[in-house]
Amino acid sequence: MKEGLIKGEDGKIRCWWHGDDPMYRDYHDYEWGRPCNDDIKLYEKVCLEGFQAGLSWLTILRKRENFRKAFVGFNFEKVARFKQKDVERLVLDAGIIRHRGKIEATINNAQKTCDIIDELGSFGAYFWGFEPEPKNRPKKIDHKTLITMPETPESKALSKDLKKRGFKFVGPTTMYAHMQAMGMVNDHLEGCCMRETVEKERQKFERP
Repeated sequence: MKEGLIKGEDGKIRCWWHGDDPMYRDYHDYEWGRPCNDDIKLYEKVCLEGFQAGLSWLTILRKRENFRKAFVGFNFEKVARFKQKDVERLVLDAGIIRHRGKIEATINNAQKTCDIIDELGSFGAYFWGFEPEPKNRPKKIDHKTLITMPETPESKALSKDLKKRGFKFVGPTTMYAHMQAMGMVNDHLEGCCMRETVEKERQKFERP
């Protein structure tokens, strides 16, 4: 077995990072890396990646439905109107990560998301403008390559621009994780059963 790959009970070879947790495995198989152009999903992922900073993604994944309930399905237009009383309510919500700064950032980022949509027409159009060109990607995505890429020039540029626009908790490492998750790159390892599926979806995907 090549480094970074594991064999599941179903006999399929996958990336190592989901371990043997069924929820995490399903996330790996059916969500991670699939190209996305849904503004609400893109906003949700930016926010959850911010909450994940310093924690494991599995912790966030297990609380995701609680987050969705707390932030009205991550409808950014509604979250943008949250007031201080909502912050105080959410700080007491044991179902989510009760980090005041990250909660406030989620509301702030909703407001900034609305600004981008007013400017460009969609959040998707903004994000996909930072998609790396094929020539700038590694020729082979294996474990050794991937662990040396916590951030990329494109994620640095995305982070810098988001911060300039007033977003918070959007560092270059966080934004590369976002790019990986939303299919702007295909970082399923060579040999992973999902790599080819994701690549085919990326080829068919219509960029905004």
